[in-house]
Amino acid sequence: MRWLISSIAALSLAVPSAHASAAPARADAACRGGPAPYQRELERELRLPVDGRQSTADCVAIRRLQQRLGIRPADGRATLRTYRLVVADRIKRDPAARRGCPVRSYRVTCVDLTRQILWVQTGRRLVFSPVPVRTGRDGLETRRGWQRIYWKNRDHFSTIYHVAMPYAQFFNGGQALHGTRADLFSAGSGGCVNMALADAKRLFDLLGKGDRLYIWGTKPGTGG
Repeated sequence: MRWLISSIAALSLAVPSAHASAAPARADAACRGGPAPYQRELERELRLPVDGRQSTADCVAIRRLQQRLGIRPADGRATLRTYRLVVADRIKRDPAARRGCPVRSYRVTCVDLTRQILWVQTGRRLVFSPVPVRTGRDGLETRRGWQRIYWKNRDHFSTIYHVAMPYAQFFNGGQALHGTRADLFSAGSGGCVNMALADAKRLFDLLGKGDRLYIWGTKPGTGG
């Protein structure tokens, strides 16, 4: 009997349980991001070798960045959505990345058409953190230069495009800052500056009639 008990004890040590046998997952185990159109841009942002081909190391680095910024899914793919959110984060952290917007003593809403990012600053101080936007498509580009909010409507509906324009803040004719449920990372608007609904609401609550905007740059894929 003593021999049998000793043999069972030895066997239990030699054959670990299912839980004990599960080795910690490698950081790259599930990283299969695959090729995506903004691979080179994200390689530059992350100071990785720029070759446009996604290695496992690239995928892991992009996925960690997505996790830090709360981007879902955090799959390591170099998508436009990931790239724009990374650019917004850089503009937030680095004052030099905000140099395109004029520094004034009053509040200025900055709309960078080239990077498709909006933020608000007073002097050099951010008062509304950078967020991705969708501006006018080719032929219907958002008008550049100094603008001023002349009318606000929380529940506006466009009779031209037959779409809701929640939290609309008009700055030039029919062009407005407003929220949308459409994909911010595809196509373009009819000239308005589209934002996620939550961002549009926060901006609507921040700005007032007469607030100044400065719009500059060129949206990729448009003629001006």
